[in-house]
Amino acid sequence: MKDLCNLLLDRDGTIIQERHYLSRPEDVELLPAAASSLKRLNKAGFRLFLLSNQSGIGRGYFTESDLKAVRARLEQLLAPSGVAFREQLHCPHAPKEGCSCRKPHTGMWDALREQLGLRAEKSLIVGDKMADVELGKNAGLAATVLVLTGHGASEARDMGIPEPSGRWCTLDNNSPRRWPDVVARDLDAVCDWLLG
Repeated sequence: MKDLCNLLLDRDGTIIQERHYLSRPEDVELLPAAASSLKRLNKAGFRLFLLSNQSGIGRGYFTESDLKAVRARLEQLLAPSGVAFREQLHCPHAPKEGCSCRKPHTGMWDALREQLGLRAEKSLIVGDKMADVELGKNAGLAATVLVLTGHGASEARDMGIPEPSGRWCTLDNNSPRRWPDVVARDLDAVCDWLLG
């Protein structure tokens, strides 16, 4: 995976504990080994980008200000590890709004590509939902990874995706199903796969 340098990451259930419509900074809790994993990836030269669906804004459950407070808390928790995201994008729309930025649509990726010149063949996405995987497939990214944290294990079960016997496994994507390229136990396992 030596040509990959752009890592697109989901937030809830991938980096932090899944909380239903997270809106309070005090509820932000890093998943085990998330900070050390992101630090390893940063050190290896990966540029980190956060892409998150935040339909709670569009549904009226919380505000953009609440999201900013949660984002600031996440940054605070990652700072001791020297981890920083190049960009953090979110979709604030409810599903019924039919926007182009809500994953699995490619709007957030398109914005990064246009603003920063990111190339699909040098980029991969990691998330705990099939919407993350589908975004990667729709955008033609080099690789898609489903982590089994957050909603990942139930999403894998629902899709009939095999779980790895070890920490991660690659899948045969010649099947008609749009499975992820890799299934990993968590971000630490993603590191093991990417960094060998």
